[in-house]
Amino acid sequence: MNYPYTNKIPSIKLWAVEDRPREKMEQRGRKHLTDVELLAIVLGSGSSNESAVGLAQRILNENDNNLNQLAKMSIDQLKQFKGVGPAKAISIAAALELSLRRSCTPLNKKPQIKHSKDAYNVLKGDLMDLPHEEFIILLLNQANRVIDRNFISVGGVAGTVVDVKKIFRSVLVNPLVAAIVLGHNHPSDNLKPSKADINITKKIQSAGKNLDIAVLDHIIVTSNGYTSLADEGLM
Repeated sequence: MNYPYTNKIPSIKLWAVEDRPREKMEQRGRKHLTDVELLAIVLGSGSSNESAVGLAQRILNENDNNLNQLAKMSIDQLKQFKGVGPAKAISIAAALELSLRRSCTPLNKKPQIKHSKDAYNVLKGDLMDLPHEEFIILLLNQANRVIDRNFISVGGVAGTVVDVKKIFRSVLVNPLVAAIVLGHNHPSDNLKPSKADINITKKIQSAGKNLDIAVLDHIIVTSNGYTSLADEGLM
Protein backbone atom coordinates (compact mmCIF):
# COMPACT_ATOMS: atom_id res chain seq x y z
CA MET A 1 0.00 0.00 0.00
CA ASN A 2 1.16 3.53 -0.74
CA TYR A 3 -0.95 5.11 1.99
CA PRO A 4 -1.21 4.68 5.73
CA TYR A 5 -4.51 3.99 7.50
CA THR A 6 -4.19 7.08 9.69
CA ASN A 7 -5.79 10.47 9.99
CA LYS A 8 -2.64 12.11 8.58
CA ILE A 9 -4.16 11.99 5.12
CA PRO A 10 -7.54 13.74 5.38
CA SER A 11 -8.62 13.37 1.78
CA ILE A 12 -8.59 10.28 -0.39
CA LYS A 13 -8.60 12.60 -3.39
CA LEU A 14 -4.95 13.40 -2.65
CA TRP A 15 -3.91 9.76 -3.00
CA ALA A 16 -2.56 8.10 -6.13
CA VAL A 17 -5.46 7.02 -8.33
CA GLU A 18 -4.55 3.34 -8.08
CA ASP A 19 -4.79 3.54 -4.29
CA ARG A 20 -8.25 5.09 -4.05
CA PRO A 21 -10.78 2.36 -3.11
CA ARG A 22 -13.43 3.28 -5.70
CA GLU A 23 -10.94 3.65 -8.53
CA LYS A 24 -9.14 0.50 -7.44
CA MET A 25 -12.39 -1.47 -7.59
CA GLU A 26 -13.21 -0.06 -11.01
CA GLN A 27 -9.76 -0.81 -12.43
CA ARG A 28 -8.89 -4.09 -10.71
CA GLY A 29 -12.19 -5.56 -9.48
CA ARG A 30 -13.76 -5.92 -6.05
CA LYS A 31 -11.77 -9.04 -5.12
CA HIS A 32 -8.61 -6.93 -4.93
CA LEU A 33 -9.97 -4.67 -2.19
CA THR A 34 -9.39 -5.24 1.50
CA ASP A 35 -12.22 -5.25 4.06
CA VAL A 36 -11.12 -1.76 5.07
CA GLU A 37 -11.35 -0.46 1.52
CA LEU A 38 -14.77 -2.03 0.95
CA LEU A 39 -16.09 -0.55 4.19
CA ALA A 40 -14.65 2.83 3.21
CA ILE A 41 -16.69 2.71 0.00
CA VAL A 42 -19.82 1.94 2.03
CA LEU A 43 -19.05 4.89 4.33
CA GLY A 44 -18.54 7.20 1.36
CA SER A 45 -16.62 9.81 3.34
CA GLY A 46 -14.73 10.41 6.54
CA SER A 47 -14.52 13.68 8.42
CA SER A 48 -12.47 16.87 8.32
CA ASN A 49 -9.52 15.18 10.01
CA GLU A 50 -9.94 11.54 8.99
CA SER A 51 -10.35 9.84 5.63
CA ALA A 52 -13.05 7.26 4.95
CA VAL A 53 -10.33 4.60 4.97
CA GLY A 54 -9.06 5.79 8.34
CA LEU A 55 -12.58 5.68 9.74
CA ALA A 56 -13.16 2.22 8.27
CA GLN A 57 -9.89 0.97 9.77
CA ARG A 58 -10.83 2.35 13.18
CA ILE A 59 -14.26 0.68 13.09
CA LEU A 60 -12.78 -2.68 12.11
CA ASN A 61 -9.99 -2.41 14.70
CA GLU A 62 -12.59 -1.90 17.42
CA ASN A 63 -14.22 -5.16 16.24
CA ASP A 64 -10.99 -7.17 16.11
CA ASN A 65 -11.17 -6.97 12.30
CA ASN A 66 -14.05 -9.43 12.49
CA LEU A 67 -16.97 -8.73 10.14
CA ASN A 68 -19.24 -11.10 12.04
CA GLN A 69 -18.65 -9.11 15.19
CA LEU A 70 -19.27 -5.84 13.34
CA ALA A 71 -22.53 -7.22 11.95
CA LYS A 72 -23.86 -7.65 15.49
CA MET A 73 -23.61 -3.95 16.24
CA SER A 74 -26.87 -2.01 16.38
CA ILE A 75 -27.45 1.31 14.62
CA ASP A 76 -27.03 3.12 17.93
CA GLN A 77 -23.77 1.31 18.65
CA LEU A 78 -22.38 2.18 15.23
CA LYS A 79 -23.24 5.83 15.80
CA GLN A 80 -20.93 5.84 18.82
CA PHE A 81 -17.95 5.93 16.45
CA LYS A 82 -16.83 9.50 15.92
CA GLY A 83 -17.56 10.40 12.30
CA VAL A 84 -20.48 7.93 11.96
CA GLY A 85 -23.92 9.49 11.87
CA PRO A 86 -27.31 7.83 11.26
CA ALA A 87 -26.85 7.63 7.47
CA LYS A 88 -23.45 5.94 7.67
CA ALA A 89 -24.57 3.60 10.45
CA ILE A 90 -27.58 2.51 8.42
CA SER A 91 -25.42 2.05 5.31
CA ILE A 92 -23.04 -0.24 7.21
CA ALA A 93 -25.89 -2.31 8.67
CA ALA A 94 -27.63 -2.56 5.29
CA ALA A 95 -24.45 -3.69 3.49
CA LEU A 96 -23.78 -6.41 6.06
CA GLU A 97 -27.39 -7.60 5.97
CA LEU A 98 -27.27 -7.86 2.16
CA SER A 99 -24.08 -9.91 2.45
CA LEU A 100 -25.76 -12.28 4.88
CA ARG A 101 -28.89 -12.65 2.75
CA ARG A 102 -26.79 -13.40 -0.34
CA SER A 103 -25.20 -16.32 1.48
CA CYS A 104 -28.54 -17.84 2.42
CA THR A 105 -30.68 -20.18 0.37
CA PRO A 106 -33.86 -18.42 -0.74
CA LEU A 107 -37.02 -20.16 0.38
CA ASN A 108 -38.78 -19.51 -2.93
CA LYS A 109 -36.63 -22.31 -4.40
CA LYS A 110 -37.96 -24.75 -1.78
CA PRO A 111 -34.55 -26.09 -0.70
CA GLN A 112 -34.40 -29.76 0.20
CA ILE A 113 -33.07 -30.69 3.62
CA LYS A 114 -30.76 -33.67 3.17
CA HIS A 115 -28.18 -32.81 5.80
CA SER A 116 -27.93 -30.56 8.85
CA LYS A 117 -25.94 -28.01 6.85
CA ASP A 118 -28.89 -27.61 4.46
CA ALA A 119 -31.08 -26.59 7.40
CA TYR A 120 -28.38 -24.27 8.74
CA ASN A 121 -28.10 -22.52 5.37
CA VAL A 122 -31.82 -21.75 5.47
CA LEU A 123 -31.92 -20.70 9.12
CA LYS A 124 -28.81 -18.55 9.37
CA GLY A 125 -30.29 -15.65 7.43
CA ASP A 126 -32.92 -15.18 10.14
CA LEU A 127 -30.90 -16.10 13.21
CA MET A 128 -27.29 -15.06 12.76
CA ASP A 129 -26.08 -11.76 14.31
CA LEU A 130 -29.15 -11.29 16.52
CA PRO A 131 -28.42 -9.81 19.98
CA HIS A 132 -31.18 -11.96 21.52
CA GLU A 133 -32.50 -15.51 21.12
CA GLU A 134 -35.22 -16.40 18.64
CA PHE A 135 -36.84 -19.77 17.93
CA ILE A 136 -37.93 -20.75 14.41
CA ILE A 137 -39.27 -23.91 12.81
CA LEU A 138 -38.94 -24.98 9.19
CA LEU A 139 -41.96 -26.77 7.72
CA LEU A 140 -41.10 -29.59 5.33
CA ASN A 141 -43.19 -31.61 2.91
CA GLN A 142 -42.83 -35.36 2.31
CA ALA A 143 -39.83 -34.74 0.06
CA ASN A 144 -38.15 -32.81 2.90
CA ARG A 145 -38.42 -29.56 0.95
CA VAL A 146 -38.95 -26.37 2.93
CA ILE A 147 -42.41 -25.01 2.23
CA ASP A 148 -42.53 -22.38 4.96
CA ARG A 149 -40.99 -21.20 8.21
CA ASN A 150 -42.69 -20.04 11.38
CA PHE A 151 -41.27 -17.68 13.99
CA ILE A 152 -42.22 -19.14 17.36
CA SER A 153 -40.70 -16.91 20.02
CA VAL A 154 -38.35 -14.03 20.79
CA GLY A 155 -36.43 -13.92 24.05
CA GLY A 156 -33.48 -12.27 25.71
CA VAL A 157 -29.74 -12.85 25.66
CA ALA A 158 -29.92 -15.98 27.83
CA GLY A 159 -32.90 -17.76 26.30
CA THR A 160 -36.43 -17.76 24.94
CA VAL A 161 -39.62 -19.48 26.06
CA VAL A 162 -40.91 -22.09 23.63
CA ASP A 163 -44.58 -23.13 23.73
CA VAL A 164 -44.95 -26.64 22.27
CA LYS A 165 -48.68 -26.12 21.69
CA LYS A 166 -47.96 -22.98 19.67
CA ILE A 167 -45.52 -24.91 17.49
CA PHE A 168 -48.00 -27.57 16.50
CA ARG A 169 -50.93 -25.15 16.13
CA SER A 170 -48.86 -23.43 13.44
CA VAL A 171 -47.94 -26.77 11.86
CA LEU A 172 -51.33 -28.46 11.71
CA VAL A 173 -52.98 -25.67 9.72
CA ASN A 174 -50.86 -26.73 6.73
CA PRO A 175 -51.85 -30.21 5.48
CA LEU A 176 -48.67 -30.51 3.39
CA VAL A 177 -46.36 -30.56 6.41
CA ALA A 178 -44.79 -33.97 7.04
CA ALA A 179 -41.81 -32.95 9.15
CA ILE A 180 -40.23 -29.97 10.88
CA VAL A 181 -36.75 -28.73 11.77
CA LEU A 182 -36.24 -26.64 14.89
CA GLY A 183 -33.80 -23.75 15.01
CA HIS A 184 -32.63 -21.11 17.42
CA ASN A 185 -29.56 -18.96 17.95
CA HIS A 186 -27.04 -18.47 20.73
CA PRO A 187 -26.01 -14.79 20.88
CA SER A 188 -23.05 -15.85 23.06
CA ASP A 189 -21.73 -17.89 20.09
CA ASN A 190 -21.56 -20.94 22.37
CA LEU A 191 -22.03 -23.97 20.13
CA LYS A 192 -22.81 -26.36 23.00
CA PRO A 193 -26.52 -27.18 23.47
CA SER A 194 -27.82 -26.38 26.93
CA LYS A 195 -29.77 -28.85 29.03
CA ALA A 196 -32.86 -26.74 28.32
CA ASP A 197 -32.19 -27.02 24.56
CA ILE A 198 -32.04 -30.80 24.79
CA ASN A 199 -35.12 -31.08 27.01
CA ILE A 200 -37.36 -28.90 24.81
CA THR A 201 -36.19 -30.79 21.72
CA LYS A 202 -37.22 -34.13 23.23
CA LYS A 203 -40.53 -32.66 24.38
CA ILE A 204 -41.33 -31.37 20.88
CA GLN A 205 -40.17 -34.62 19.32
CA SER A 206 -42.46 -36.62 21.60
CA ALA A 207 -45.44 -34.41 20.76
CA GLY A 208 -44.66 -34.72 17.05
CA LYS A 209 -44.78 -38.52 17.19
CA ASN A 210 -48.33 -38.39 18.51
CA LEU A 211 -49.33 -36.18 15.57
CA ASP A 212 -47.33 -38.05 12.89
CA ILE A 213 -45.06 -35.02 12.41
CA ALA A 214 -41.38 -35.96 12.36
CA VAL A 215 -38.95 -33.63 14.14
CA LEU A 216 -35.81 -34.16 12.07
CA ASP A 217 -33.30 -31.88 13.77
CA HIS A 218 -32.66 -28.92 16.03
CA ILE A 219 -30.06 -26.48 14.72
CA ILE A 220 -28.26 -24.02 17.01
CA VAL A 221 -26.98 -21.08 14.98
CA THR A 222 -23.99 -18.93 15.98
CA SER A 223 -21.54 -16.63 14.20
CA ASN A 224 -18.99 -19.45 14.46
CA GLY A 225 -21.11 -22.04 12.69
CA TYR A 226 -23.79 -24.37 13.98
CA THR A 227 -24.55 -27.44 16.07
CA SER A 228 -27.01 -30.13 15.02
CA LEU A 229 -28.60 -32.02 17.88
CA ALA A 230 -29.36 -34.86 15.47
CA ASP A 231 -25.71 -35.10 14.38
CA GLU A 232 -24.66 -35.09 18.04
CA GLY A 233 -27.05 -37.93 18.88
CA LEU A 234 -29.03 -35.75 21.30
CA MET A 235 -32.47 -36.47 19.88
